[in-house]
Amino acid sequence: MNFKRKLLPLLYILLFPVIVSAQTSKGTAFKLVPLGVLGGIDESNLSAYMLAPAGSNSYICLDAGTLHYGIEKAVANKSFNVAASTVMRQYIKGYFISHSHLDHIAGLIINSPEDSTKNIYALNDCIETIKTHYFTWKSWANFADQGETPALKKYHYKVLEPGAETDIENTELKVKAFPLSHSNLTSTAFLVNSNDNYLLYLGDTGPDEIEKSSNMQNLWQAIAPLVKNKKLKAILIEVSFPNEQPDKTLFGHLTPKWLMDEMNKLASFTGTDALKGLNIVVTHLKPPVTSISKIKVQLKEANKLQLNLIYPQQGKALNF
Repeated sequence: MNFKRKLLPLLYILLFPVIVSAQTSKGTAFKLVPLGVLGGIDESNLSAYMLAPAGSNSYICLDAGTLHYGIEKAVANKSFNVAASTVMRQYIKGYFISHSHLDHIAGLIINSPEDSTKNIYALNDCIETIKTHYFTWKSWANFADQGETPALKKYHYKVLEPGAETDIENTELKVKAFPLSHSNLTSTAFLVNSNDNYLLYLGDTGPDEIEKSSNMQNLWQAIAPLVKNKKLKAILIEVSFPNEQPDKTLFGHLTPKWLMDEMNKLASFTGTDALKGLNIVVTHLKPPVTSISKIKVQLKEANKLQLNLIYPQQGKALNF
């Protein structure tokens, strides 16, 4: 009997890491690997986020401003334990492009000669711009299956219908697209579903009040039930400028003030308690460093909703 009493604590000590690991694994729905996190002039660190269900290597890439350099950083940070070429060619199963600005698609275009066959998902307007301005034989080779001839047929365009949930080929994921206003063009929010767990990624967007739009309000209404039921694991949303940036020169972007205004709109549908601790991954901060530092201070001061503000680092994986 005494032997059993002595053995039980020892077993607990030995098994405790396994128990903790199992609990952590059970509570984790997604692995997110940032390949590029900034807006602005640094071409080595522009918007791109690889996302997969926890425990899977079947990723999608949300925007593709920077690919090769970001994957190399992720390998160096041990976010992946295979070669960078394997990550790009085998792990990424499809690209989701929020809008056609170069800082969200340049990596896809430049890396296309070394990539493997896969789908490009976007709203129709974005697909048409890629087809007629990027994958043409005057600006680059046409690696897609539509557009100028000869078409090399490496990529297949998949036009997303707003509000319709779509199965993502070669993954267990599903996605629903929502239009966003981004100055003179339409951007996109992608709501990714993994076994009834969700992550929301927003491309560049401005506040409804400035954009004269109801797109953000429509998005918040759509995701409110997921927030209330704790099924939404994170929101990736941009803050490009500090509050000092005049509204007339936002050009379809957010500041700390405008982000918190939008979060308050979301809270009007969910209640403020539902937002406490919600993971908000702040993307697309624009250099210089002084502006980025100012944005972080302003967000912290304005965070009355007690959101969990996260600043992603290139190549360092996040789990949600």
